[in-house]
Amino acid sequence: MKSDDSKYDDLTGLLKREMFETEFSDRVSQANENRYALTLAMVDIDTFLKINQDYGHKGGDEVLKGLAATMQSNAGEDTLIFRFGGDEFILVFINTSREQAFLAMERIRSEIEQRRTYEETEIEVTISVGIASCPVDGNAADELLRKADQALYRAKLAGSNQVLLAQDERMVPKTTHYTETQLERLSNLAEEMEVKEARLLREALDDIIKKYKLTGIEN
Repeated sequence: MKSDDSKYDDLTGLLKREMFETEFSDRVSQANENRYALTLAMVDIDTFLKINQDYGHKGGDEVLKGLAATMQSNAGEDTLIFRFGGDEFILVFINTSREQAFLAMERIRSEIEQRRTYEETEIEVTISVGIASCPVDGNAADELLRKADQALYRAKLAGSNQVLLAQDERMVPKTTHYTETQLERLSNLAEEMEVKEARLLREALDDIIKKYKLTGIEN
């Protein structure tokens, strides 16, 4: 019996998204302070909408529970596992390099692909995974989350059912697309928050993409 059931998702038994949002920044700070690696893996079930359509929500729930059990049994004792969204999960590997986390996620991906029985039904399930690690890919929680999300996006774009590591991003300079007032306000905000302007611009662009993706405008 878990000590605090409010922290855990009722269906999967994994930690809730709210716990990730309160825990992750602290974990990254601890990793930076104590100079050990911390790796984030973002997981998304491929074609989960079709699974729900073909097998109903009961079949979808069995898949979610089966995936949660597979991750728990393969991720290691020092790994925190969160149900981040409907069919999205996040694993935080403590004191684990991205290479070690990659191998663990590849084992999980392979086992999920090979398992076919959920609630006595043959369901084909695969996952896509994006990985980012501190300090290799960044030292800030939001930066690691963004890079893992982008690696996950590339995995989906490349055909799904694979694990990809974060990669260096090609930067482009600011252009005349911004007014002088916008750039001045951006500079002041960056100075106030003690971060780089480019980081704020990347965060804003990611928020815009997510906003219009959720409204369906992207399609």
